[in-house]
Amino acid sequence: MSQSGKASIKRGKPSYFMSILGVTLVLFLLGIIGWLVINANKLGDHFKESVEVNVYLRGDLNPKDSTALVQYIASRPYVRSYVYTTKEMAKKKYISDGNESWDKILTENPLDNSVDFKIKRGYLNIDTLNNITKELMQNVYVKDVHYPEALIGKMNKNIRVLSIVLLLVALIIAFVVIFLIDNTIRLAMFSNRFLIKTMQMVGATRNFIVKPMNIKAVINGAISGTIAVTAVWLLVLIAEKYVPEMKAIHDNASLLMLFFGLIILGICITVLSTYRSVIKYLKMRLDDLY
Repeated sequence: MSQSGKASIKRGKPSYFMSILGVTLVLFLLGIIGWLVINANKLGDHFKESVEVNVYLRGDLNPKDSTALVQYIASRPYVRSYVYTTKEMAKKKYISDGNESWDKILTENPLDNSVDFKIKRGYLNIDTLNNITKELMQNVYVKDVHYPEALIGKMNKNIRVLSIVLLLVALIIAFVVIFLIDNTIRLAMFSNRFLIKTMQMVGATRNFIVKPMNIKAVINGAISGTIAVTAVWLLVLIAEKYVPEMKAIHDNASLLMLFFGLIILGICITVLSTYRSVIKYLKMRLDDLY
């Protein structure tokens, strides 16, 4: 009789293993999408911050005036980094790019001294760059200002389209994940419906019935989130091992926020779905449970 009672209790327990596995899988899927979104944003920022603006100097400048101009440009709020390129340095770069030397044709170096700076991504749009160009051209020491206008316009458009597409995909996946987790928990609680109803019939209060199941839901959600986070982190390490270039856009802060969000999401949805299922079976008549 005792063995029969124990067997009945075991059959009444929900399938926590399957619910943890199901929640882990869908959180892992969401984690991959989140990682892709982070990479896309960081890649866009990386491309933006690689754009270079060339400020060409007049040829008759003395060292003092050149130094003053460099200091002026370096102090501007839109400059992320800069380098002063002399005529000789420009010539070496020109030849290293595969071009032939003009020494047999020209006796003087036709290239200009220049200040080449990388612009901060917040200033990378055509209108802002046009205003920056006008500002720099007002300086009497500046001969010309050049930047890849066509490339910037095309890059901003492509990054904007890619960001919108990835955001829509992430939102769709998030809704699907919430739906799948909710169904997984409800199926796990289905096998426990008779135990819930029996506890109610013998006089247990709603809080007495719900509390231990909610605590178990918190634990299961945390376990699922932790496993999913570990799997995503291993995927990141493997990807960066075989594609070393991805380390350039690695963002620990964004990844930590993503991992924390996965764990919290796993706990919140698991608890909410568990609570809804328990309340549902408490309100149902005994005959409706069959």
